[in-house]
Amino acid sequence: MKLHWSPRSPFVRKVMITLHETGRLDEVELMRNVVAAHLPPNPAVLADNPLGKIPALVTDDGVLFDSRVICAYLDRDEVLPDGPRAQTWAALADGATDILLAWRTELSRPIGPWAAITGSYLVKIRAVMAHLEAEVGSLTAAPFGPGHVALVCFLGQLDFRWPDCAWRDHFPGLAALAADWAARPSVAATAVVDDGTGDNALTAGILTFAKETT
Repeated sequence: MKLHWSPRSPFVRKVMITLHETGRLDEVELMRNVVAAHLPPNPAVLADNPLGKIPALVTDDGVLFDSRVICAYLDRDEVLPDGPRAQTWAALADGATDILLAWRTELSRPIGPWAAITGSYLVKIRAVMAHLEAEVGSLTAAPFGPGHVALVCFLGQLDFRWPDCAWRDHFPGLAALAADWAARPSVAATAVVDDGTGDNALTAGILTFAKETT
């Protein structure tokens, strides 16, 4: 199998964690490809995924795209316990990750970001983090599964792209749980890497969790 891959993509990281957890890493050849919303579609990726997105997994059964589809295919033996709760966490994490990626694109517009859009993103990410903090007990009790994988990757993007947001100071339960996940071999082995293909952090103070004062 061949995987359209990037060390910076949170959705590719989901696939990589799943490969580690299922013991199938040696079955996949990684193909480094750069994709971004503000760049022309990458021809190599577009040839396999008409959406021009990564990850895309080339298999003997055809090409699979969307990280949840790929992860389910790789974990056919159900090494990672799944179910409605796990999939709900995965959907929340994937949706929040999409917001972070769209937010970065909005901030990079030459004419400047649309304040109504970025304001909406801020409210939603704050709500997601508050919801996850309330879910710490359930997340801790549940076995490590697809929902946890997706949440690891979402929080990894917060650390990589928004390093000044200090989310751990405001969500201590989630921070402690994330520290436990970080010690897991599959998570440690797939930490986001800046390989010099673009910028990293955003303008300081854009994403904050502190209470606003007047």
